[in-house]
Amino acid sequence: MTITTAHQWAWPELHDGQRAVLREVLVHGSRSRADLARRTGFSRTSLTRLTRDLVDLQFIVEGEIRSKGGRGRPSEMLDLRPESAQFAGIKLTGSALYAVVTDLRANVIESVEHELPRSKAVPEVVALIGRVIDDVRARHHRLAALGVCLAGDVEDADGGAEVVDSPFLGWDRVPLQRLVEEVTSLPTVVSNDVQALTVGHHWFGAGVGRSSLVVVAFGAGIGAGLVVHDELVRGARGHPGKVGHLLVSSTESGPVCERGHRGCVSAWVTVPAVVANAGAIDLDDAIRRAGSGDPRAQAAVRGGARALGAAVAYLVDLVDPEKVIVTGEGLPTARGAEDAFLEGLGARLDPASGAVPIDFCDFDFADYAWAASIAAIRRVVQPLDGEHVSAA
Repeated sequence: MTITTAHQWAWPELHDGQRAVLREVLVHGSRSRADLARRTGFSRTSLTRLTRDLVDLQFIVEGEIRSKGGRGRPSEMLDLRPESAQFAGIKLTGSALYAVVTDLRANVIESVEHELPRSKAVPEVVALIGRVIDDVRARHHRLAALGVCLAGDVEDADGGAEVVDSPFLGWDRVPLQRLVEEVTSLPTVVSNDVQALTVGHHWFGAGVGRSSLVVVAFGAGIGAGLVVHDELVRGARGHPGKVGHLLVSSTESGPVCERGHRGCVSAWVTVPAVVANAGAIDLDDAIRRAGSGDPRAQAAVRGGARALGAAVAYLVDLVDPEKVIVTGEGLPTARGAEDAFLEGLGARLDPASGAVPIDFCDFDFADYAWAASIAAIRRVVQPLDGEHVSAA
């Protein structure tokens, strides 16, 4: 395959067999043809043809020879060529655009950050996305697809993925996939940010090797992503993981969330809730005051951590995951009062659930952009019904 300019290369149309083999090597690493045949169920003859196709397309490479440790000839290993394609990921917040470029194995090649236009108007934000992608294309000539994620609900519509509610941007019923594809000419995946982050951790992050997984991300809001039997739980309308209004404390004395619910998760756990409950300037101030012994700040931080533990317990009882990942810009709340988190977890956890590994994962907003790029990788490697993409 000869590449001359950025706009002359596009991800090739792969059939199901080619995608299945590529996915195995992508997610599980270097494999022999015999191992790939066992894992995919293809015959050795079919597997040989499929791997030859992928070698010709430059997505995999024939590598080292490894001994089987017993009788028979050593096996030639097949491995991914990460540099064979690049993917862009974008996270939109209420004030900024975070963008990354990754290779085919989700290694971040570069990252950038831009302020959003003050108006947050859809045409201006979409135009900014177009400029960012043009800039990326000038340096990365095998850009295959784009992922965009944001806080809010995303639904399938006839014209592609539609943002039906994004409170931080003030958007409703925005056909974002179509608009972005028009300005970038790239196949585009649009998703909720926590759902994208869940896919990212499942394939390349802290959840690798787990077939069932819960990801809880909290900051300005809170949401959860669920993986069951290696599949992301999507829900009937694409809105799973709504844990923000689960009841976790007294309805008589607990704080009130922005929707008037007393004692729910959102009233305790989100960054705005902790800051307001502490009477602080920001989260750092709330954590500092709690550490200095301020009773109000201590109650806010410990109450937030305890409520987060209760929310995680609900999810563990419901899903029975192999692992839970807790992350987001609100993470200092949990880390600052881990004993309260464990107290809330233990108080709500069914005794039959047993011990589940829980990881507090360091967070940066660019992590969401990284996850959006993985949603794009996942889409071209393993298309699934309901994913938001179309050919450019």
